[in-house]
Amino acid sequence: MKTLKKGNSDFPGIFENNYESLRVLNVERNGNIIYTYKDNKGNVFFGLYDCQIRQNEHLYTFEKDLQVVSGSVNSERTLLAASLVQSTKEGRQNELQPGSKCLTLLVEIHPVNNVKVLKAVDSYIWVQFLYPHVDSHPLPENHLLLISEEKYIEQFHIQVLQEDGNKVVIKNSGHLPRERVAEDFVWAQWDMSEQRLYYIDLKKSRSILKCIQFCANENFNLMFEAPLDISLSDSGFKLVNFGCDNLQDQEKLSKYLTLCVFTNHTGSLCVCYSPKFDSWEQITYSVFYFHKGHSKTFTAPLGSTNSRVTQGITFLNLDYYVAVYLPGHFFHLLNIQHPDLICHSLFSTGNNEVIDMLPHSPLQSLSGSLVLDWCSGKLYRAFLNQSYLLEFLWNTRLDCEKIAVLHCVLSCGRDPQFLETKIIQWVSENISACHSFDLIQEFIIASSYWSTYPETSNWDKLLPYSSVLTWTTEIPGITLVTEEIALPLMKVHSFQGYWEKLNFHLEYVKYSKPPLHYNNSVVRREWHSLISEEKTGKRRSKVYVRNILDTAIKVISNLEARSLEPRLTPLFQEEDNPQRLLMGLMVSELKDHLLRHLQGVEKKKIEQMALDYVSKLLDLICQVLETSWRKHNLHPWVLHFDRQASVAECAVFHIMTRILEATNSLFLPLPPGFHTLHISLGVHCLPLHNLLHYIDSGVLLLTETAVTRLMEDLDNTEKNEKLKFSIIVRLPPLIGQKICRLWDHPMSSNIISRNHVKRLLQNYKKQPQSSRIDKSSFSIEFLPLNYFIETLTDLESSSQALYAFEGHDNVDATFVEEAALKHTMMLLGL
Repeated sequence: MKTLKKGNSDFPGIFENNYESLRVLNVERNGNIIYTYKDNKGNVFFGLYDCQIRQNEHLYTFEKDLQVVSGSVNSERTLLAASLVQSTKEGRQNELQPGSKCLTLLVEIHPVNNVKVLKAVDSYIWVQFLYPHVDSHPLPENHLLLISEEKYIEQFHIQVLQEDGNKVVIKNSGHLPRERVAEDFVWAQWDMSEQRLYYIDLKKSRSILKCIQFCANENFNLMFEAPLDISLSDSGFKLVNFGCDNLQDQEKLSKYLTLCVFTNHTGSLCVCYSPKFDSWEQITYSVFYFHKGHSKTFTAPLGSTNSRVTQGITFLNLDYYVAVYLPGHFFHLLNIQHPDLICHSLFSTGNNEVIDMLPHSPLQSLSGSLVLDWCSGKLYRAFLNQSYLLEFLWNTRLDCEKIAVLHCVLSCGRDPQFLETKIIQWVSENISACHSFDLIQEFIIASSYWSTYPETSNWDKLLPYSSVLTWTTEIPGITLVTEEIALPLMKVHSFQGYWEKLNFHLEYVKYSKPPLHYNNSVVRREWHSLISEEKTGKRRSKVYVRNILDTAIKVISNLEARSLEPRLTPLFQEEDNPQRLLMGLMVSELKDHLLRHLQGVEKKKIEQMALDYVSKLLDLICQVLETSWRKHNLHPWVLHFDRQASVAECAVFHIMTRILEATNSLFLPLPPGFHTLHISLGVHCLPLHNLLHYIDSGVLLLTETAVTRLMEDLDNTEKNEKLKFSIIVRLPPLIGQKICRLWDHPMSSNIISRNHVKRLLQNYKKQPQSSRIDKSSFSIEFLPLNYFIETLTDLESSSQALYAFEGHDNVDATFVEEAALKHTMMLLGL
């Protein structure tokens, strides 16, 4: 199967014969597998498979025909706890202890020595050694949990001694201290990897979930209580992950409820619940996202009425996801990190290739993403297969599946560089294939999030996870109901590790309204203010602006360090102050945002996180453009205008336009030189009327670099003159004054003259004339022009009117007169 990849499930060299009685009994915290089997005489053998050295070890043999209920070995492999019953044709009896149904034993196995009876009762008992995180030296005391069918849990404290060298024996075996951990519960689950006990007791017909954390210092604490809106009053007694269950009648599996608790290192807490089946037409299950403060109830159709459900639902913990699997019917991949929008989860229902690849036999979910196939007895480590997810991404046609798988692939994170390369190829090929969301936006935001997320546990509260804020499109084959739920009540006041993260989530749900996700609204206002100040020449403190531009230099330096090979796209070849201002402002605002909400993190580290995040955004934009550039084999000469456009250039222009659309709505910075490259391709690829429409609507921005090159590259044919004039009249005044000097043409002279006259006359007050115009000084008798030129000459000679006209020292009244006459002659066709 591709979605769930097999781990090492074989036990080489255990037997010479293939015993059908072989059964996986337990998986300990260190990964060692406890198994049992019978020989042809009925003797029961206990064995251990060491997953580190991949070898088997015989632990103990009971020379009686017994049925094993449960078994566990301590971390030093000196003690074996086992719970057994004897099965005969007349019924279950126990010859070892007359009148009792279940015998719980503690065996010294280093070497094999004494056997102590811990329990001999009429109810079934399950056993589990605790595995605290301690150094490698032997523990002076072991701790064993006994879980009774009579709905109580006890902890035994077992001290051991070394005798005669390495011989390990139990100290005071006749009086082992014990204490009651929990009682009157109807359901319990053991979290092997985190050493936690979850259990549910009923208070006034209400289901209350509780959690006990076992610590390395021999203590245990009740961590929280949480009400569950489910009914367990008639569900009987249920244990989860206290060893591996026996294979039951498959026809009965669907008649029992399924309930399990999943957590991960980010502080999430989920309870997955599937009630007893009451319909052959559909199935319903619920997930309580306690770390988010709501639950979701999913209903999925089961297909034809002939397809009966003979197996129960399996819930699998896959780190950031929970897989929900009903053999032969559906496979759902629920995003538990960001469950708010249904589009971030994947739903494969009905006749689907994914479902066909998965095993149709019953599965038992163990701790730590372990899965036991009951029919084959094989043990798997379940994880998401990147290769298949990428293949699925290319083949799916539904927008909801595209966005779900995109996030799923990025969350895998085992080879980020490889994944990004593959996803960018897919984005480039499907840039217009998504209608419910912007594909480039989603990739940039999601990939930036996942590239920096592991650095801090609170990152997901402070940065956007997705560009999609709402989702109203129907998901085929699934209906959903979302409800608010009561939050867990924490029972301790000091938190560390996972519990600190969970408590942060709960506090966030209580008090953070609205969400704390960063956005660029402040940056947008500040950037527009700075650009406006630059146009009017009234810029604020030079130190402030210089600091912003210095930050942008750090971003570009950081960005260049990320590039593993030289970029082919002609970017970063000009200053592009507007984009540099935007980069610096975004880093500054993001840093302030993180400082406000990340407590206990060094300022220097936060500054680097903000710098890395903005650099990553820009790097992804560059990668998308670079991939398209390489695919179409373009060269830097596309920046020149004296050549015809190619199909490849038009394709790259289209992608650049989509990149611009994506970044504009989020107000993200672009790499310096982007607009110059974009307008250069636009001049090549678009007819003049379309080009001007793109410029007037703000899609194409006229940069000084691009317009300068255009004036230099194009000659003065009628077509080019029309283009040049259309461009010049749309330039900002400051740039226009510089560009006009580059075009030796009556039109540019006319524009220069207009600007010169406008500046001279903006504060002009008409003075009374003392004499008539001296016509002898003019070669042409055109009184309005003569009068106007004389006025300009007077103003230019006035000391009050002299001011610098940057770049136009040779512009005076005479220049204006010549330009006016040339323009008139051009209009008259003379």
